[in-house]
Amino acid sequence: MDHAVALVQAYLQLNGYFTSAEYPIIAGTARNGFRTLTDIDILAFRFPSGQPMARPGRKGPAGLDVSGLDPGLGIPDESIDMIIGEVKEGRVGINTGIRDPEVLKTVVSRFGEVADAGNVVQHLLQNGMAEIPPSFSVRLIAFGSFPPGSAVPPCRIISLGHVLAFLQSYVRKHWHMLRHLQFKDPAFGFLMTLEKARRGGAGRRGQEGVEIVTADDVPSMPNGRRRGEAALAASNAEPSAPRVAVQRSTLPRVRPPRPRGK
Repeated sequence: MDHAVALVQAYLQLNGYFTSAEYPIIAGTARNGFRTLTDIDILAFRFPSGQPMARPGRKGPAGLDVSGLDPGLGIPDESIDMIIGEVKEGRVGINTGIRDPEVLKTVVSRFGEVADAGNVVQHLLQNGMAEIPPSFSVRLIAFGSFPPGSAVPPCRIISLGHVLAFLQSYVRKHWHMLRHLQFKDPAFGFLMTLEKARRGGAGRRGQEGVEIVTADDVPSMPNGRRRGEAALAASNAEPSAPRVAVQRSTLPRVRPPRPRGK
């Protein structure tokens, strides 16, 4: 998966979307073959409600907190939302394939049978979004690092810098919970590693995070700690029970009498 697509996918998932990355659009050929017309960088769906986040002390299962929605995403309140996303690492742009009405009809059909798909697609191309009765919406969003280099059709543009800032803010806000979890998502997992490294700072490796160990250094303790660290840990440990001194008696020892011979 493209790095920028992985970043956008994590961003949309934390805003409550189910995502499908690099979704292929396929067409048949004359000789019973198939070819790929284009692929949608990111296809995302979101329902108006979701599960609450996990709370300390509650044993019931719950998902990640997706209540802190990004206002810049413009999520509809009362409709099921579909996002057709185009992702570029450089300048924002929308490929010609995604502007093809037949391609968009195929994508919109993921909602099911749409009564007037042609009218919906036309409205989408003219306005960057369209409503599908009774309670569906489909939107075109372009992601990129830099402003468009050429004209783009009507759409919402979100910079990758904005996406990154949202993800970093989320990780720092929920670090107390996220640090206990393991993530297989490449983009979000890498962000967690960066945050862990940032919070770790220099640690025991000096203020600049670098240390050179020589043979003349104080040897380590058996548990891997330095002597100073072991002493600090011992001082922070709970005090042990005091020893009771046993005082010896000062009275003279009495020896038993020796038996006399007969």
